[in-house]
Amino acid sequence: MHAITVREPGGPDALQWTEVPDPVPGPGEVLIDVAASAVNRADLLQRQGFYPPPPGASDIIGLECSGTIAALGEGVTGWNVGDEVCALLAGGGYAEKVAVPAPQVLPLPQGVDVVTAAALPEVACTVWSNVVMDGRLKTGETFLVHGGAGGIGTHAIQVAKALGATVAVTAGSDERLRKCAELGADITVNYKTQDFVAEVKQADVVLDNMGASYLPRNIDVLAPDGRLMIIGMQGGVKGELPIGKLLTKRASVMATGLRGRSVDSKGAIVAQVREHLWPLIESGAVKPIVGQVVPMSNAAEAHRMLEASDVFGKVLLRRER
Repeated sequence: MHAITVREPGGPDALQWTEVPDPVPGPGEVLIDVAASAVNRADLLQRQGFYPPPPGASDIIGLECSGTIAALGEGVTGWNVGDEVCALLAGGGYAEKVAVPAPQVLPLPQGVDVVTAAALPEVACTVWSNVVMDGRLKTGETFLVHGGAGGIGTHAIQVAKALGATVAVTAGSDERLRKCAELGADITVNYKTQDFVAEVKQADVVLDNMGASYLPRNIDVLAPDGRLMIIGMQGGVKGELPIGKLLTKRASVMATGLRGRSVDSKGAIVAQVREHLWPLIESGAVKPIVGQVVPMSNAAEAHRMLEASDVFGKVLLRRER
């Protein structure tokens, strides 16, 4: 098969479309004939040599995919060859085929085509696990998501709104904020010209992709009993935690990752997503937001798009037939 490989860590031009051995599904795995994958910021870090795959995972980049089941490993039940699916991966998505543990596989939501479905697994599992399962967002609470115009942000806006929350977002331009408002954001903050603490005032749950640079202000904006969920480090890896403010607010800070979890842990998240989130997608309350679709062989251009932050929503890599 063909796949995107990294010649050596570096810029987007390090990505090459080359021939590699076909994967073989092991016990409990399914083999997916890939229709599309999607680009995540973690992929940029892996390309640069900063985010290696967990032990045993494919070293091919790609944390999600969609396609058709081509083969079943020993012991797999509940799936059939020919089923159209999407899947959460630990790696291997930028390829024509990928083997994935069966618990990480999802059916296509009704009304979503097989290419567009590649935009869902990573954002759906990230948002649901952080905002709902761990963040415990409830109807009537205020939810703040940073990077509202990205793949995670555009999905989180819709999920929080569907759950009955007041939704606040940050983004870097008025045009991107206008689009966030169209998805349901109630409070929009241009982080280049406005202070989100002053604009939002209090948030019960904050979903943060920035890390260190936003840590003090994220604590400031938390409401009493607020929950800060950190899922990224775009603003640095080390910050000072104001313990006194946390104690006063009875607030909590939780940093989570998805890729390195066990199959059982990922499977539990996938099961919740299938049960609770898929109906919201099928009803139209939550829609996959795709900004660009690029041929998989041109993954370098897709990486440049994401690095430039000039795409609203997800960037997909479509396999050429």
